[in-house]
Amino acid sequence: MTTIQNTTEINTNVSEVYTFLSDLNNHEQLMPENIYNWSSTTDEARFTIQNMAKLALKVEDRVENQIIKLVPLEKAPFEVTLRWELQAISDTVTEATFIIDADLNMMMKMIAAGPLQKLVDFQVNKLKEVLG
Repeated sequence: MTTIQNTTEINTNVSEVYTFLSDLNNHEQLMPENIYNWSSTTDEARFTIQNMAKLALKVEDRVENQIIKLVPLEKAPFEVTLRWELQAISDTVTEATFIIDADLNMMMKMIAAGPLQKLVDFQVNKLKEVLG
């Protein structure tokens, strides 16, 4: 299993960050330009990654103010889970970590690890931009 992650501190309380992330409709704001055909509900999101694949994700688990875990809704090119882990640093500061666990063979790892790391970095930075 390949783990790709990034962490940031956001100047927003943990419940606001959790509320934002637990609604998949908000995740479109965190996506880079190479994501299109976005459609979502509170619990599911479908989109296309340019030159790569179509993905459909659903919320598998929510732990209030701590974790939002997403898994593929349909067969994905490889096994993958996406997870936001939140931790209150203070009343006004939240540490947010975005983690992708992907079951990549050596060939897929060479192809996908870079773009997945870029996606994680982009989303973490965008979350900080959107929420403070």
